[in-house]
Amino acid sequence: MAKIKPFKGLRPPKNLVEQVESRPYDVLDSEEARAEAGDNQMSLYHIIKPEINFEPGTSEYDPKVYQEAVRQFQLFQEKGWLVQDQKEQYYIYAQTSCLPANGNREKTQYGLVIGAHQDDYKNGVIKKHELTRRDKEEDRMKHVRINSANIEPVFFAYPDNAVLDSLIMRYAKTEPEYDFVAPIDGFRHQLWVVSDDKDIQTITDQFAKMPALYIADGHHRSAAAALVGAERAAQNPNHTGNEEYNFFMAVAFQASQLTVLDYNRVFKDLNGNTSQQFLEKISVNFTVENKGADEYRPAEPHEFSLYLDGEWYSLKAKPGTYDPNDPIGVLDVDISSRLILEDILQLGDLRSSQRIDFVGGLRGLGELKRRVDSGEMRAALALYPVSMKQIMDIADAGKIMPPKATWFEPKLRSGLVIHKF
Repeated sequence: MAKIKPFKGLRPPKNLVEQVESRPYDVLDSEEARAEAGDNQMSLYHIIKPEINFEPGTSEYDPKVYQEAVRQFQLFQEKGWLVQDQKEQYYIYAQTSCLPANGNREKTQYGLVIGAHQDDYKNGVIKKHELTRRDKEEDRMKHVRINSANIEPVFFAYPDNAVLDSLIMRYAKTEPEYDFVAPIDGFRHQLWVVSDDKDIQTITDQFAKMPALYIADGHHRSAAAALVGAERAAQNPNHTGNEEYNFFMAVAFQASQLTVLDYNRVFKDLNGNTSQQFLEKISVNFTVENKGADEYRPAEPHEFSLYLDGEWYSLKAKPGTYDPNDPIGVLDVDISSRLILEDILQLGDLRSSQRIDFVGGLRGLGELKRRVDSGEMRAALALYPVSMKQIMDIADAGKIMPPKATWFEPKLRSGLVIHKF
């Protein structure tokens, strides 16, 4: 059962939150962070992308960059740009968006900001569905270790819970602590503080009844936090398991509220095939239909959209090309990887191949078309998104999804709450 706790959040004063908050560290590169921060000294990018404080081209893995993160983190606290709450409490974080996956209708999802226990990560109560890369784990581990803090949260899903839903909706009717529209994503972000002792206990108790929590996004942050927690435990001869270093910050949402977008592929070549040869090879395992020049989006599972030479094609996987009883093999990301990216294009390891790139569904089919029409890429493949149920089923089965299978929107904003050890 899930063990969580409230914590004394470190966060910006209400009047400064829009100057401090930022996008997550891993959705933009150093130069984008430098541009977004501009001359704003309060931007969290100075802590989570501290290479922007050095000459362009400075490696984000340079030891001096990690030391700069510590200096900036201390500076933010000294200046009063981040202030620690005096009481251990939970927080409610709401995101309101209009996404194509939701019919461009306004939708709000509500998450609880919690301290999750590193033992739950190690023993499988906190379930993962993606492989992690050691270099990225190491980077985030250094950042957590040197700051003794989780600067950015992990994104969790939890099984729907009527008690928690009722509690959250009660707070949602009150005035939030923070309420702003982010300039980059255009989504509304709100935060409420849960300081009532009875409500705090209710949240703790309800999570204690849950057999599992699911990492939706932030596998590297979870792994890094758990590794640092284990380090601190090994260094403490009086370790009890209840110390603050045992817990890492997560925002947990009800699974049914979450939107999973498509995660599409663009590739640089056709592995020596002409366009016609490529289509002929695809037609062995797929029913291919030319849809013309207008953007065409997959309408159902096991249908794909191919953009090639200025035209869109529908590709429908033929019966027998996948096992409907295999939770991995039935995924469109696995079908396309096996039958197109591996068999025909021979791209190798998708996590390291330089011949392929991945485009989150928020950018739309227009981004796929743009990258192919520009000559940067040779063709594009759009997928039907996986469901949250599929993700949870795969995690429950102890299996791992293929690389780049899920894209969640909206992304969590960073800097609203920070967890210090």
